[in-house]
Amino acid sequence: MDLKQIISLHLDGFSNRKIGATLGISRNTVNTYMRLFKASGSSLKELLALDNAGLEKLFPSHTTIDNPRYEELMLYFEGVNKARNHPGFTFLYHYQEYVAQAKDPYGYTQFMEHYRRKYAKVKGSMKLEHEPGNEVFIDYAGKKLQIIDKETGELVPVEVFVAILPNSQYTYVEACRSQKREDLITCCCNALHFYGGVPKAIVSDNLKSAVTRASRYEADINRSFKDFARHYGCVINPARGYAPQDKALVENAVNLAYQRIYYPLREMSFFSCRWFLKVVVSAVVWAKV
Repeated sequence: MDLKQIISLHLDGFSNRKIGATLGISRNTVNTYMRLFKASGSSLKELLALDNAGLEKLFPSHTTIDNPRYEELMLYFEGVNKARNHPGFTFLYHYQEYVAQAKDPYGYTQFMEHYRRKYAKVKGSMKLEHEPGNEVFIDYAGKKLQIIDKETGELVPVEVFVAILPNSQYTYVEACRSQKREDLITCCCNALHFYGGVPKAIVSDNLKSAVTRASRYEADINRSFKDFARHYGCVINPARGYAPQDKALVENAVNLAYQRIYYPLREMSFFSCRWFLKVVVSAVVWAKV
């Protein structure tokens, strides 16, 4: 942390508690540094005149670290970093797991600060706005889940269908056997019944089961899928090829499915899509709560 910020805020009349809240650090950490500042024999204005390197030499960060507590956190981070590339990984999930097993856990802010000092990565995000009831976005998750064949014990990969209403971000998730035409139409039908209504347009990716011939301007929609849309009184509006920003919300919904469904259920076994779907619905309801 920047020690000069602590000194400046103290000179501005901030209490130690308010300094901690402002900088997102523990009040005890601020208390410790203030004691060290007073014991240094220099005034706060003299310390403020020093550069960061000079302050770090006088007050190295390890003096405020409780070694057993810190070492416990570092050991836990080894497992966290190994799981970083697993679909659905979130720091909050691992922080909750860490709190449950640690004797004296750090706060979430310090948890993240210590992690970023060793494994720094930055992610960006963007919010989009849409008219209610205008569209529903659909897609399949890029990574498959698995069920077990009861007779052979073989692992059978299954697809995960995701639909989202962009205005409310109300999400529907269903496991199905494949991305074939009949499975796609069945999933779309189930999603519309789940939502209790039909939007003006269904925005799909350029799936083979939905689009016969992709085009940047006017795609050729599969006849069966077009008949499905005509039956429900809506239109099919495929996203442009190689333009992920056209369906950013459903891509985000897929990532949420990785986080809220794939990751928590990664060590569970299922024997049919129907039983898997029941657990998925429970997981989605739990996530919304």
